[in-house]
Amino acid sequence: MKINKWLGLLGLSLTLMAGAAAAELKAGRDYKPLAAQQAVETGAKVEVIEFFWYGCSHCFDLEPFLKKWVATLPKDVEFRRIPAVPTERWMPNARTYYTLEALNLLDRLHGEVFDAIHIDRVNFNDEKIQLEWMAKKGVDRKKFSEAWKSFSVQGKTRRAVQLTEAYGVTGVPTLVVDGKYMTSVGMTGSPEALMKTLDELIVKARAERPKK
Repeated sequence: MKINKWLGLLGLSLTLMAGAAAAELKAGRDYKPLAAQQAVETGAKVEVIEFFWYGCSHCFDLEPFLKKWVATLPKDVEFRRIPAVPTERWMPNARTYYTLEALNLLDRLHGEVFDAIHIDRVNFNDEKIQLEWMAKKGVDRKKFSEAWKSFSVQGKTRRAVQLTEAYGVTGVPTLVVDGKYMTSVGMTGSPEALMKTLDELIVKARAERPKK
């Protein structure tokens, strides 16, 4: 009887170990290391970057999952967004993002820009139409235009072009953890699985950081 009980416990242990092994992150399947590690801008905090494009339907679909996940991040993790610019056609939307950032309007309007483009079919590539939409949202036309044309916004947009190339981003949404590991819904299979993979990559990146 004791032997059967021991064998049962052994079988259960082996099953649990096999399940853990199956769930373990696998490079090339769940994520891939960057060809060249990038410097982070978050200091002692683990950095998570989302490369996105307002015109991307997959980015739009991921946004609710990402917003919920970001709200649960531990204090030693910092989330950043970078509008990807792999082509000139994506440049206006990058300027939209950085203009909203300059006016401290991202928290209020980031999600609404997604909705406007993908639900209401507002053409944000047309500067006049975009400005009219912003005015309807209570944004001062003059301030928006000035920020849009500012040296700072143009500089950040050019920097986004450089970062898109440096990180090797060819599609969006792409998530990068601590300048080392790249992942996406395409790799993990679902938004839920992507969030879990990000959590595990954060643990991995945290453990790899130099100890104080």
